[in-house]
Amino acid sequence: MDPNATHGKFADILALATPAQKRICKALRAQIAALHKGRVEVVWLRQKIISFGVGPKKMTEHYAYIAIQGSHVNLGFYHGASLADPDGILEGSGKNLRHIKIRDLADAKHLTIARILRRAIAERKAS
Repeated sequence: MDPNATHGKFADILALATPAQKRICKALRAQIAALHKGRVEVVWLRQKIISFGVGPKKMTEHYAYIAIQGSHVNLGFYHGASLADPDGILEGSGKNLRHIKIRDLADAKHLTIARILRRAIAERKAS
């Protein structure tokens, strides 16, 4: 079953974004799609996020999410606290969650984003 049949669609989240945020969201989504062909994508309209994982369960099977914020887009990681972050780009102090503030398209396409996404995908596939 398509999880988005009972949730939302990517276009619903884009409708909440500024033009610059839309470009960032599209670039991040394309990058995740290129790195993980068999991904599951679920849109939670209430939380204004697009979430990606190895299955439909957010906190146990998902590894990343894209969230529209006031002046930027967050690329969040559900298990970010356990990810290697040699570049020091992950923010947050919670038990598990970490995020990266993406302020422009160049940030979204930076190589460090792909590296951390690969780690997050591999971590969820291994669990």
